[in-house]
Amino acid sequence: MTYQTIKVERDGPLMILTLNKPDRLNAMAPQMADEIGQAFYDLGPEDDRARAVLITGEGKGFCSGADLSARGDGSALGSKGGSHEALTMHYNPAISQLIRAEVPVICAVNGPAAGVGCSLALAADFTIVGKSAYFLQAFVNIGLVPDGGSTWLLTRAIGRVRATRMMMLGEKIGGEQAAEWGLAYKCVEDADLMTEARALAEKLANGPTVAIKTMKRNIALAADGSLEQVFLAEAEGQRLAGASQDAMEGGMAFLEKRKAEFKGQ
Repeated sequence: MTYQTIKVERDGPLMILTLNKPDRLNAMAPQMADEIGQAFYDLGPEDDRARAVLITGEGKGFCSGADLSARGDGSALGSKGGSHEALTMHYNPAISQLIRAEVPVICAVNGPAAGVGCSLALAADFTIVGKSAYFLQAFVNIGLVPDGGSTWLLTRAIGRVRATRMMMLGEKIGGEQAAEWGLAYKCVEDADLMTEARALAEKLANGPTVAIKTMKRNIALAADGSLEQVFLAEAEGQRLAGASQDAMEGGMAFLEKRKAEFKGQ
């Protein structure tokens, strides 16, 4: 597929998705949200699917939020439902795609991650942030409420007190503080951001894909399910992962005292 607002490239088992509106700090119009969602349907054929996705922003920003200048049906300022339609038909499905993706998702946050850009970063399995980057929920400054799933994502990531602080006071949370709070997996020097993020993404892309997919599903269940539900999901997941070729390879590698070579099968 040809994309207009993002760039997508494959490097072996890794897909790299770059938000590509640098003149607007990668502000997300509904079209960009749709293209992000589509990219997760375009991971490749069954025998050569991407096994991890790395997301970053072109230029000096990750994503400065929804593009309020976008026009047309479904835009934040459109005439047919306005922000409600933009959220339900475009932004929310894109965030949901990241959360439900069967492959690990890594976000490399360079510059601001504001509004729906903050949601995008929080929806990843691993978020690495540069020291000069920051997270921001500025809705309160214009009389609006956080959206794009950020209320759910923030509260679970950093707790009610810190989430309330971010949303009601509209404070910027810098890279180092974000890592301390649990908004990010790691904070690194700006110059090292893509090197660190790519190394992590490649490690995950070359990991046991069936096991990782099952872990993602069980972690999501654990956020809201009961212990009994998790017990059952783990047992079923272990059955599925244990039957995979990667599990067989992992067992042989352990016995032979060598590094496992997983194929994602």
